[in-house]
Amino acid sequence: MTRNATTSTVLVTGSRGRVGSALVGLLHRRNVPVRAASASPADLTPPAGVEAVRCDLRDPATFPAALDGVGAVFLYADPTHIDAFIAQARAAGVRHIVLLSSSAVLSPDAGANPIAAHHLAVERALAAAAAEGAFDVTYLQPGAFATNALQWAPAIRAAGAVDLPYPQAAGDPLHERDLADAAYAVLTDERLRGASYVLSGPEVLTFAEQLATIARVTGREIRVGTVTPEAWKASVAPYLPAEFADALLDHWRTGAPESLPQPRTVEELTGRPARTFAQWAADHAAAFGGAGQAVA
Repeated sequence: MTRNATTSTVLVTGSRGRVGSALVGLLHRRNVPVRAASASPADLTPPAGVEAVRCDLRDPATFPAALDGVGAVFLYADPTHIDAFIAQARAAGVRHIVLLSSSAVLSPDAGANPIAAHHLAVERALAAAAAEGAFDVTYLQPGAFATNALQWAPAIRAAGAVDLPYPQAAGDPLHERDLADAAYAVLTDERLRGASYVLSGPEVLTFAEQLATIARVTGREIRVGTVTPEAWKASVAPYLPAEFADALLDHWRTGAPESLPQPRTVEELTGRPARTFAQWAADHAAAFGGAGQAVA
């Protein structure tokens, strides 16, 4: 544990997700008291000895019990009842909130982008509370998540082909374990509190390059096709709201690889380089129907 590390209980919201579950495990292994929270705690499988509680960010009635005795919170960004969450956190004596935000909030048009606006609303509410001395707030602002590639897994397993509207759109995919490691660092070292950290993977890759990496690591042949933006939007309509799909399409259409910053924040926070996308693909090879290969 790092200098000035917290010994109070950390509440991890969204513990059913990949980042939250990785953070719970990391805190537990390093003897930091942790409470795993989810809207559906019965679906959690935390390490032995870790308490699972219900904390539904869309149900303020679940906040008091979840926050009782908590000193720090890892918080997913949901603006629905953020004011109620802040009020209960203050009442519970929470001293530090680490927000899983997004680098999209840094865009000049963040207020008009539904994805960015979602996170920005939570950032602003927490900033106002911090300015009043309620608690410290640390903002983690990742770019692309490597786990976004899992949306291609069903098509790869079924047909060995993925159709995309912009195969040459680029991102800097971040391994969920790196995000958990960064969260652990800011939760346990008081010197890192109260700042904003833009997080990225170590390399900029187009979608086509990411798929080529998955193919190499898993030993599968993967064909990349191009579809119209309208066809892609229709294909994701069952699970992605139209305004979010439009925001993603705009981002992919206008974003240029050379315009992506490459901060080394993960390395600065954790003391080691961020994991490559090839490492992520090896860690998740089974999802794509491959056995995976060793990655140096």
